[in-house]
Amino acid sequence: MYRISELAEQVGLSRTALLYYEKQGLIKGRRQSNGYRIYSDHDVQRLRLVQNLLAGGLTLKECKACLDARIDRSLLQNRLQQLDDEIQRKQASRQLLAALLGEGDLSGWHQSVDSVAPDAHREWLVRQGFAEKEALRLKWLSKDMNEHEQYMADFMTVFATLDRWGPGSEADTLKALAMVPHAPKKILEIGCGKGIATTLLGEHTSAAITAVDNEESALLRLSERALEAGLADRIETVCTSMTDMPFAPESFDLIWCESSAYIMGVENAFTAWHSLLQPGGILVLSDLVWLTDAPTEECKTFWESGYPDMGTVEQRLSQARSAGYQLVDTFAVSEDAWHAYYQPLAQRVEEIRPERKHSQALKDLDKELAIYRNHLPEFGYQMFILKK
Repeated sequence: MYRISELAEQVGLSRTALLYYEKQGLIKGRRQSNGYRIYSDHDVQRLRLVQNLLAGGLTLKECKACLDARIDRSLLQNRLQQLDDEIQRKQASRQLLAALLGEGDLSGWHQSVDSVAPDAHREWLVRQGFAEKEALRLKWLSKDMNEHEQYMADFMTVFATLDRWGPGSEADTLKALAMVPHAPKKILEIGCGKGIATTLLGEHTSAAITAVDNEESALLRLSERALEAGLADRIETVCTSMTDMPFAPESFDLIWCESSAYIMGVENAFTAWHSLLQPGGILVLSDLVWLTDAPTEECKTFWESGYPDMGTVEQRLSQARSAGYQLVDTFAVSEDAWHAYYQPLAQRVEEIRPERKHSQALKDLDKELAIYRNHLPEFGYQMFILKK
């Protein structure tokens, strides 16, 4: 026979727990004449059995039901499914922690977080030691902070010798410029890259141009191009993020952004850049949009991962109106603009493939090239000419 303190020591439970178990009818003590409660070996064994059932994930109530009657198989099946679900969640948690320690792939996690909390995600990456430029690159390119350095090294090797870093053509740039209803005096070009559009704007206007990009090497090439074209006195380069530009309100009468507003989110760009325009100023912006209501599954899956915020022309126009713009005109960028970007890109990828056979950056570019070759009519860039 055991007093409650002895029983507690025997089964490794507290006195309070044993009293609760007794209240639930799992054990039954016998009170002696001296007032002490005593318990039998049967109670010890019953408690051992309860502990084993609890280890299987059952509640005390379910344990009692199993002890007092035949096992309810449906109850056990339900509990088993709950445990399987919990194990799956725990495994996902473990995989995330391991990946954060550099022992796994983080790309899916980064994409998932960015889809629901893009600003907080970017701020978190900055706190992990990434400069904002690298945080934005990680978001759109490598998608895995553990592999980011090698990924970007391969990526920049591909693009270092390419003039265009996105779809575009001189004809489309000039077509959009012809739709601007006034002769601009102060132009801000955001995401200027190596300055192909910048040079055209300089050659076809008399405006002072401020060209912004966060890649210093691209701005150096732009400066060379401006010097060659005799435009160096009218083109100023600024290396900064499009999310934090150091310009006063109403500084420009024309803002130009081809193929890069997605970096901060087009809707965010509409709002953030509105204040930089003078009253009646013009925003010219191109963005990737769906050109069909029923894209193929392969194309849809690719862009849902690559550009989750991709919308339709009408969705972008609705966002522009909400941000305080009026539509001047809009048109679909020509297929020549795509060819001018992707054909040199495909050639460059093949040039460096032998020395980077296992590069994830090249694998991702291969996927993008395949989408371009097989699905281009389903999507395209749309040029928007908007008035403040």
